[in-house]
Amino acid sequence: MRTSESGPGSHGKGVGLGLALGSALAFGGSGVAAKPLIEAGLDPLHVVWLRVAGAALVMLPLAVRHRGLLRRRPGLLAGFGLLAVAGVQACYFAALSRIPVGVALLVEYLAPALVLGWVRFVQRRPVTRAAALGVVLAAGGLACVVEVWSGLSFDALGLLLALGAACCQVGYFVLSDQGSDAGEEAPDPLGVIAYGLLVGTAVLTVLARPWTMDWSVLSGTARMQGGAVPALALLAWIVLVATVAAYITGVLSVRRLSPPVAGVVACLEAVIATVLAWVLLGEHLSLPQLAGGVIVLVGAFIAQSSTPARGSAEPVAGGGAERELSVRGTAA
Repeated sequence: MRTSESGPGSHGKGVGLGLALGSALAFGGSGVAAKPLIEAGLDPLHVVWLRVAGAALVMLPLAVRHRGLLRRRPGLLAGFGLLAVAGVQACYFAALSRIPVGVALLVEYLAPALVLGWVRFVQRRPVTRAAALGVVLAAGGLACVVEVWSGLSFDALGLLLALGAACCQVGYFVLSDQGSDAGEEAPDPLGVIAYGLLVGTAVLTVLARPWTMDWSVLSGTARMQGGAVPALALLAWIVLVATVAAYITGVLSVRRLSPPVAGVVACLEAVIATVLAWVLLGEHLSLPQLAGGVIVLVGAFIAQSSTPARGSAEPVAGGGAERELSVRGTAA
């Protein structure tokens, strides 16, 4: 057995995997909380605006604390807000108005493959075969989870919007990794998230026009599994868990792993969302969906367990001790 497997790099990778799984769980829980609010009378885009604006308000003290980022990394903050926050949400919900949910979700989660393409052909950095295999398995598993064959539509604009969501998600993983190798000079991830949420709120305010929202819905209840749940409780879950906690754990996981590996593990969000919908909303899983979930799990495990290729520069999907040391410098 190789002794390096139990070293600091292996420990950092394990923590990164745990963070990535936590992020997938948090993001995956957004749908089961948002759907009752939508069924209670809120527009989907208004739910998105409440989600991002509420999270921005929670993170505002951190934005003030890290205000130096506005001077040092304005491009990173603007890009994270436009792509990782506003872009993903707006493109995905716009796609849903034209194509089936399953198709939109599958196209969006082509992002891990696009990330591998980015680092391999644009950054010209090597990637491991295990990471590539993990992406292929995860994409195939997702096709089963969302049952893409049950309602395929070829609306060109809808598919383009879903692809736009995938590209914006690539921006999320790539920008989350910015500065991870800069040690103490790396931008604080909490500051980046805080300002990204503020930028996203500004963009979504123009798109969602929250002044037209039926605010009375929030003072009532929503139905979940035949029971009544306070709408504000669902909104609190969406803001605190499915947004604030999800982004924090997600960005930290990218910095400990790598964009390609974290992207594949993030595919578990679709599986988690489907399982939670089964448990909390009574949306039953079919046998192909269960099989697809297993395939996604296998793909995520293969990708995160990848190691650097012998005799070559460390692949970006491999993680390593250098990344662990840099994360220690950014965690303060």
